[in-house]
Amino acid sequence: MLKRVYSLRLTRFFILIFLFNFNVVAQISEENTKLPDSLLEQLNSVVKKDTGRLVDMFKDLHMHPELAFTEIRTAKIVANDLKRLGYTVTEGIAKTGVVGVLQNGAGPTIWFRADMDGISVKEDTGLSYSPKRKQKLSDGSEVDVMHACGHDAHVVWLLGMASAMVELRESWSGTLIVYTQPAEEVGLGAQAMVNDGLWERGFPKPDYAFGSHTAPIPVGHVSSSAGLRMAGTDQLDITFVGKGGHGSTPQMTIDPIVMAAQAILSYQTIISRNLDPLDSGVITVGAIDAGRDNNVIPTEAILKLNLRWFTPEVRNKIILRIDEINNGIAFASGVSPEQMPIRKMKGNAGPLVNNDELVTKINPALKQLLGAENVYDQFPPVMGSEDFQEAFNTLNVPYVFMLVGVAPMEQFTAARAKGLPFPYANHNPNFFVDLNSIPVGARVNTVAALSVLRKR
Repeated sequence: MLKRVYSLRLTRFFILIFLFNFNVVAQISEENTKLPDSLLEQLNSVVKKDTGRLVDMFKDLHMHPELAFTEIRTAKIVANDLKRLGYTVTEGIAKTGVVGVLQNGAGPTIWFRADMDGISVKEDTGLSYSPKRKQKLSDGSEVDVMHACGHDAHVVWLLGMASAMVELRESWSGTLIVYTQPAEEVGLGAQAMVNDGLWERGFPKPDYAFGSHTAPIPVGHVSSSAGLRMAGTDQLDITFVGKGGHGSTPQMTIDPIVMAAQAILSYQTIISRNLDPLDSGVITVGAIDAGRDNNVIPTEAILKLNLRWFTPEVRNKIILRIDEINNGIAFASGVSPEQMPIRKMKGNAGPLVNNDELVTKINPALKQLLGAENVYDQFPPVMGSEDFQEAFNTLNVPYVFMLVGVAPMEQFTAARAKGLPFPYANHNPNFFVDLNSIPVGARVNTVAALSVLRKR
């Protein structure tokens, strides 16, 4: 009995020793990844001096949003600023993509990305620097465009970081590559840059990659969490082909609008009745394009869909069921086999998964910058999607994608008091970026870069 008690005590003793040593190692590791206080003070001073310029640039970009693959004005601003700072600049990748390279001795190579495109939403914030003009499309039509997802802030944060890293170049060693990507909103931009030879142009290959994105959480708060962060996504169009005719004689037609309406409602049963309740998926019909006149039944109707999913199995099941629903509705409506609905896949990106080790490397410095309570390292995954990771997946590059708060604290607090998760949402006409977040985002990006590149 005494031998057993002694054995248990000895076991507990070794467990305590292990836990103590583990905590000590963790503390030492965290201390090693923090920035020297003097460097952090220098960074804060550099960004503070640059804040006025960055805010002015943000307001200008916000007033002039550009849709996917048309970001010509934005790209030129980026290229000119990077050239002024001494970066080696390459323009015109995937039409408007810009890459700037700053080599600063031996060390790792990191790539840091910002997306540039706006979306066709009419702004309703009342800001004095809201967009004042519509954008003309290639077919001659005009649409309202807005930076309703904060890509203007992403560009400014990137350029703020690019400038700060030049000022701080005595404190780090390695290669910094900053780049702006077109067409994130349609899920095509990252792959388009790869297809246009991004990795065949002689740029230094990345050891690590970073991106940051606005989130309607309080200014000064950041989500930098490991593991699965964002859902995979698909953009697709469904075309129902019917038989057009006069609105007064529907019996002589096959109405594609009725077929499309039936499909819209039936799609939602895929989520509620075909997927395992423990799986996550979203099907959104974002637009219907059909007909022109009140008294004409058109020949076709187009549905523009967006899918969200976390696993390829869920994605495949959703797409299969969409096809089955479409064909079933068309068959029941009397459509011939030669005119079954057409599915066109337009853009795709897989789930975004942050690298555990890289999160561990940068988070101590982020907590040092913002306060430990303001850095969320256990933030749950969201159904929002990104294509940032698509540029790096084939190279197996470790990456971290951060969410940076842009909402005023008082608005966030008021929203939570009403039971709402956020005061406003991305892609909403009232989405806005608090100007106080402009220097914060520049500092966050710079701290992430310095966590990897700083001299030790």
